Amino acid sequence: MLNIRNFSLGPLQTNAYLLTGVDPAKGIIIDPGMNPASLVRAIQDMEIEAILLTHAHFDHIGGVDEIRKLKNCPVYLHALEGDWLTSAKLNGSLMWPNVSPPITTDPAEFDLDEGQTLELIGNTFRVFHTPGHSPGSVSFLCGNDLFAGDVLFRLGVGRTDLPGGRERDLLDSIQGKLFKLDDDVTVYPGHGPRTRIGFERVNNPYVS
Repeated sequence: MLNIRNFSLGPLQTNAYLLTGVDPAKGIIIDPGMNPASLVRAIQDMEIEAILLTHAHFDHIGGVDEIRKLKNCPVYLHALEGDWLTSAKLNGSLMWPNVSPPITTDPAEFDLDEGQTLELIGNTFRVFHTPGHSPGSVSFLCGNDLFAGDVLFRLGVGRTDLPGGRERDLLDSIQGKLFKLDDDVTVYPGHGPRTRIGFERVNNPYVS
């Protein structure tokens, strides 16, 4: 059982996801973005078991420091972006001063890697390393729910023109991993509305 609440945070409208299982008092957060006040209010009386990061671009990590300190919970991130939490240059927050102040926080407590499984809130999350948008991008699959970060969107894909991005890697991640999932898997992206794997496999104009 997985309950999913979406919070659209910050100037880039980044999707943060608050997930709970059978016990509504325990949750995990995927990608707590900038200006997380609405998310912080929602977790006021909850135990947060973990913060999972699909990647470490500034718009996806803006709320990490506040929530980690508030809830004393560990952060999970792929090792290829292990330095990004501590560097405003690497996470991109220095590149857009009109959008974000410099963002830094402590390193992640745990690394993520391909094929790893995480047991959290009474559910199993399978980790896919899905680089292309960024070198350490990952996607999390729980049952038929996929949290894809900025890899796959409804009728779109993640941009590859940022440092560490690579178009060939992105297409390999989508075609070689995500499109091999069942048609009815629901995709919860880092921005915009949710979609389904079967719909994107047939209709997405960026993946042929």
